[in-house]
This record gives sequence, C-alpha cells and structure tokens, in this order.
Amino acid sequence: MHIVEQYLGAMVAHDWEEMAACLSDDVVRVGPFGDTYTPKAPYVAFLSDLMPKLPGYAMHVERLVDAGTTAVVELSETVEVGGAVVVTPEVLVVDLGVDGLITRIAIYIQRLGGPPPAL
Repeated sequence: MHIVEQYLGAMVAHDWEEMAACLSDDVVRVGPFGDTYTPKAPYVAFLSDLMPKLPGYAMHVERLVDAGTTAVVELSETVEVGGAVVVTPEVLVVDLGVDGLITRIAIYIQRLGGPPPAL
C-alpha cells in the first residue's frame, strides 16, 4: 500500500505533482457529504486550492489495512476553526487499479460532540 501512503504524504506536504502521480486519470473521490470530484485534474485542483487554506492542518494516520486492491485508512485530521482545534476522525476506503494507481477514494467521517438523539 505504498501508493496510499505516498498519496497521503504528498497531500499533507502540498506536493500536488507527487499526489497526482498516485491517481489514475479517471479517479473518483467521494467526500463525506456526497461531494464527488472526477477525473484527476478537478480533484487535484480542489485539494490544491483547499489544503493551503486550512489553518493548523495536521493528519495522523492510525492504521492502514491492505486488502489487496482496496485499502482502508483510519486517520484523523486537525484544523483550527475560530481559534479552536477541531479533530475529525475519518476512514478512507481506497481502491487501486490494475496499474497500482488509486482509482477511487471514499471518505467517511465520525461526528463528535455528544450522544445521538433518543429514538
């Protein structure tokens, strides 16, 4: 799963060329709110515009599970919002093509902040 680690490291380092090299041309990224970016150029443009604007950004990878042509990454992202540090736990499900490049990224987040409403 070196390609997934390379992709995440390049994203954090804002190395958009290296990050793009990890992606297939027809990559599909589905975000936690159903927002979808495809193919590669619009996705890289989205991240290269967004990431530098996130104050105090940090990523901590808890674990990466290699399931052959799919990887599951448990991580947390940290940003500052209104002077407060906000940590968001996430899971990424990453599919790889036969060429070893990333073809799909689906992002799932946990919502923190209290118990769910009573049913």
